Amino acid sequence: MSTKEPFCLRWGIMATGKIAYTFVKDLLTNTETRGTLDVCHIVAAVSSASSSEKTQAFINSLNLSCTGYNSYDQLVADSNVDAIYIATPHSHHFQHVMMALQADKHVLCEKPVTVNAHQARILCEEAKKRNLFLMEAMWTRYLPLSIEVLETIRQGRIGEVLRVTADTSFGDEVEKTWGTEHRMLNKNLAGGALLDLGIYSLTWVFQCLYHTLPESQRQPPCMVSAQMTLNYLTGADEATSILVTFPTTTPDNIPEWKSQAIATTNLRVSTDPDGRGTSGPAIRIQGTKGEIQVDGPSFRPERYRVIQCRNENNPTEEHVREYEHHIPDGHRGMYWEADEVARCVRDGKLFSDTLPWNEMIVIMELMDEARRQGGLVYPKSIEDTHY
Repeated sequence: MSTKEPFCLRWGIMATGKIAYTFVKDLLTNTETRGTLDVCHIVAAVSSASSSEKTQAFINSLNLSCTGYNSYDQLVADSNVDAIYIATPHSHHFQHVMMALQADKHVLCEKPVTVNAHQARILCEEAKKRNLFLMEAMWTRYLPLSIEVLETIRQGRIGEVLRVTADTSFGDEVEKTWGTEHRMLNKNLAGGALLDLGIYSLTWVFQCLYHTLPESQRQPPCMVSAQMTLNYLTGADEATSILVTFPTTTPDNIPEWKSQAIATTNLRVSTDPDGRGTSGPAIRIQGTKGEIQVDGPSFRPERYRVIQCRNENNPTEEHVREYEHHIPDGHRGMYWEADEVARCVRDGKLFSDTLPWNEMIVIMELMDEARRQGGLVYPKSIEDTHY
């Protein structure tokens, strides 16, 4: 057993909303409980842009011992902070990531990293120029279950994967639950189902059909067809369905074949209406020798099964295997992505191999195209790249 001291990353938390609370709560858990011995985390500073009272309330709610600010400028200027976790609305991600990078801070930014792909490219260029780490907080990729599912695909246990379907839908009473001002449907805050929920469906599509290939064989989609239902009050999308064709298959990259995926999201119907998983899997990964079914929610799954085609020569052979990766009660599972950030910063890496910049940008480009086909345009002020 190594006696080397763990590398501790000092975090600054930008914004004090629900997702920031959840992230920090996970961040404060003992790393040894998840078998992490090489890195640890310290919350060094927190800031709300609106008031010092909100900052202090956040600090008190989590029993933190850190510096509190009521200005993001002060937060990114703090010399005791190594990395900034950005939990502001989507509409402000470009501005706030750039602010942190220009203050020479590493960045973990909540998904989506920006409103559009052009903004994402500029931020990656800035991070590269300054030799800083930048990552979109797509925590689902770092769950042990996700990593295990991808390895199952790479091993060829379900043959050549040709189709993936993934759904992330909530089934809310939209008018009552979200109204018109909440960030979920407010176009001024880059609201809509696609950027907030549909990105999880697309994450599974890309994890399975793109990321399982060696980097040199990964190719972006060759065809994208999208349809949207725009909310009648705000114009943000409340439902989006995307059909994607990739010019490759996985894991053997058969040149004569292609693979397809369907990524869906909806605010009015639910992936799991009774909350008991009786509606079937949220994700189906289908290959020539079987399939993998992942139970929802897509962003935090805990159970999956591998179903292999029945062997006619051995009909009694077990062909369904169930697997579970339970996340402890009270935890969200965001600490695994935080551990990845710490390791990358420690090792001098600018991006995570689990979500390279080029893959992040390809997904943003696909969402740009889906919005173009669906007629969803955000205000110029939040699509812009002026800083």
